[in-house]
Amino acid sequence: MKKLSFIVGALTVGLIFFGLIYFGFKNKDDKEKIVVAEVTHSVFYAPFYVGLHNGYFEDNGLDLEVILTSGADKVASAVLSGDADIGLSGLEATLYVYNNNESDYLVNFSSLTKRDGQFLVGDCSLKDKFSPDMLKGKSVLAGRTGGMPAMVFMYALYKSGIDKGEVNVDNSVDFASLSGAYIGGQGDFVNLFEHSVMIIIFYSYKKIYDFT
Repeated sequence: MKKLSFIVGALTVGLIFFGLIYFGFKNKDDKEKIVVAEVTHSVFYAPFYVGLHNGYFEDNGLDLEVILTSGADKVASAVLSGDADIGLSGLEATLYVYNNNESDYLVNFSSLTKRDGQFLVGDCSLKDKFSPDMLKGKSVLAGRTGGMPAMVFMYALYKSGIDKGEVNVDNSVDFASLSGAYIGGQGDFVNLFEHSVMIIIFYSYKKIYDFT
C-alpha cells in the first residue's frame, strides 16, 4: 500500500513539474498560428491592419497569416474547409450556410465596420452634380446577387426613393472582376471599394460619386 502511495505521489509531482515546464517555462516565442481569410483589401479594415502591423496579435501570442479570398462565399468556403481559421467578410455568407441547414455552420463574433464602404463610379461626362435619379434607365454593375455590396446598393436605391425596376441592376459580375468589367465597357455605373476606385481613376479618368 505504501509502495502504491509512493508511485501515485511520484506521478503527481512529475505531472506538476511537467505542467510548470510546459506552460510556465516554455519558449516565449512559441505562438499559436491562425490563418485569416480576408474578403478584400480595404481601408475600411484599418483597425485590423493597425493591430497586425503594430504587433498587437504577436504580443498576445498569435501568429497571423492573412490570405486574400475575394468574395464572402469564398471566405466561408475557406473557413468551412479548414484552409482558414477565421474569415473577415460580410455576414451574409453565415446566413446562407445556416439557412441551408448545415450542421457545421459559421458564427459571427466581431465587427470592424458599421457600414459597407463602397462608392458608385460613373463617367465624368455627368459633371459634378450627381443625383440618384441619374441612375434611372442606366445599367449598374452592382456585384453578385446576395453579396453585401449588391444588397447595400439596393438598400441605397430604396432610401433614395428609386424603384429597383427603374434601374438595370447587373449582377452578372463577381466582386473581384467589377473594375475590369467596367473598364472594358460593361455598365454605365459600377459599385466599387476604394482600392478599385483608384484603378479606375488611374486607367480611365472616371468620376467618383460617394453614394453610401
